[in-house]
Amino acid sequence: MQSRVLYWPRTVKQLVVLSLDIVLALLATWLAFTLRLDTPHWPSDAQWWAYVLAPVISIPIFIRFGLYRAIFRYTGQAALQATGIAVFLYGCVLTVILLWMQWPMVPRSLGVLQPLIFLFLVGASRAVARFWLADLSHSRVKIASRLLIYGAGTAGVQTAAALRLSQQYALLGFVDDDVSKVGRSVNGVPVFAPNEVPQVVERQGITDILLAMPSATRERRNAILESLRPLPVHIRTLPGLADLASGRVTVQDFHELDVEDLLGRAPVSPDASLLARDLAAQVVLVTGAGGSIGGELTRQIVLQRPRQLLLLDHNEFGLYSIHQELQGICAMQKLDVELVPLLGSVTNPDRLADICGAYRPVTVYHAAAYKHVPMVECNPGEGILNNVFGTLNMARAAMASGARRFVLISTDKAVRPTNVMGASKRMSELVLQALAPGCATCFTMVRFGNVLDSSGSVVPLFRRQLSEGGPLTVTHAEVTRYFMTIPEAAQLVLQAGAMAGGGDVFVLDMGQPVKIMDLAQRMVQLSGRQVRDAAHPDGDIEIAITGLRPGEKLYEELLIGDNPEPTAHARIMRAHEASLSWDALQPHLQALRLGAEKADIVAIKSVLQTCVHGYGEAPH
Repeated sequence: MQSRVLYWPRTVKQLVVLSLDIVLALLATWLAFTLRLDTPHWPSDAQWWAYVLAPVISIPIFIRFGLYRAIFRYTGQAALQATGIAVFLYGCVLTVILLWMQWPMVPRSLGVLQPLIFLFLVGASRAVARFWLADLSHSRVKIASRLLIYGAGTAGVQTAAALRLSQQYALLGFVDDDVSKVGRSVNGVPVFAPNEVPQVVERQGITDILLAMPSATRERRNAILESLRPLPVHIRTLPGLADLASGRVTVQDFHELDVEDLLGRAPVSPDASLLARDLAAQVVLVTGAGGSIGGELTRQIVLQRPRQLLLLDHNEFGLYSIHQELQGICAMQKLDVELVPLLGSVTNPDRLADICGAYRPVTVYHAAAYKHVPMVECNPGEGILNNVFGTLNMARAAMASGARRFVLISTDKAVRPTNVMGASKRMSELVLQALAPGCATCFTMVRFGNVLDSSGSVVPLFRRQLSEGGPLTVTHAEVTRYFMTIPEAAQLVLQAGAMAGGGDVFVLDMGQPVKIMDLAQRMVQLSGRQVRDAAHPDGDIEIAITGLRPGEKLYEELLIGDNPEPTAHARIMRAHEASLSWDALQPHLQALRLGAEKADIVAIKSVLQTCVHGYGEAPH
């Protein structure tokens, strides 16, 4: 029966509800007469006017308040408030008419008593319809996910309300640290203490736990995640406080754990004065703006209100996507920033000269590079032309146009590299170090490790492999990497660039290195599954060792030397790296360009071995 009603045409549904309200208005009038006269009532004479007035006044008011546009099975507090206001207005009109007409045998108190009864009947009809259409149809849906919500605060309660309509989860309890809430219930749902979670999971067959604590500190979230890791449950989270500002939560807001949760450490808050320096009211150019790092740089820069933000990329779709996103940010934040999308490659010096000559950028952030180690290893000539000579082309264009600052986005793979990609980035650093002395443009390099959730990161790869049922592929059981989130990396790049004095190599403090095997195991466990290995042959997801790829190292380093110098920022260090003069470097660059243009791998590697410290040594 519910299914038939749900599939009625909308006009039919509205007519049925309108007819029901007419009947309820008449019923409320009869009850009001009966209660007021203290005897079963049958209308006579002028009393019929009261029966006529009830639907004639109430239905137009209900239509005006949109009560017949509401969907009963989604009726909430707003609809009930509208009903109350509509009935109140109806009661006022009815009372005025009764006082004015003064019909015999029609009590004046009917103007108060009848609307109260009518409000009760209308509200009850909406509630019955909601439970009949939503809850009974819900009972016919097989619910596979049995859920606990960690956090019985506002976000958790809003989430529970959204779940009642989703038909996707059976909410079996809340978990909260507040001892005053433990043992009680929220809207009929029990609240458990954190130490009760393992027993509740086993006893009630919990499959999912949702973290609904948008204001919790990173340390608290990490502690909770560690306590939940051994449990066979899928852990997800709600957005942060900014995303919940609308006060509305839906099931679609549930998402996988943030990469910050996987990283297990809290980012350092940025220095606002450093972020704004050389950006506010200036012309800023970002190369590789359509990529992971370049795109995040543009998101951070646009918030500092530059006068003009130039977005350069050779990937048309990537450029289009970031341009559209930034337009949305500017509209939402009411930022008066001119966004200029520019198609072009850093390997085309004429295009770069035209761009810099036309727009005169004050600061250039050079993020355009080929970064995928195996890909560049298979295409060394293209990697050199893009990474080394693309940097040189961009640096020359910036110098010619009078740019004040030029910041190169470098990598920890530039330190004693065992691959062409890392060696090409170190050559890029050497180019800028050679150009820096006596140059009006301040050249800076910022070196950091892997970025979580970037296009080349293992995190999206592992998530895709998890969704496909595994296996997760790790190149070596001991391979270790430094990690940082994209927003934190971008903020530190902007702050490091602002501190540069010319020719500086800045190194970002990446925290403790992370074993990729540990990261893979953590992601499997937090998805509610078990790693399948020799100790657990019945586990869900296997982690396969595929072997080190060409040029891949077991461990990455951030420094060539051992003498980093602290700066004003806790997470930024100034490295003192050896360099070559321009006269000494130029012949090597000529030989390197010739080898790259001819795709002569032997010639390319010969130059890299000569100029880049550690390149060609056995990987470690």
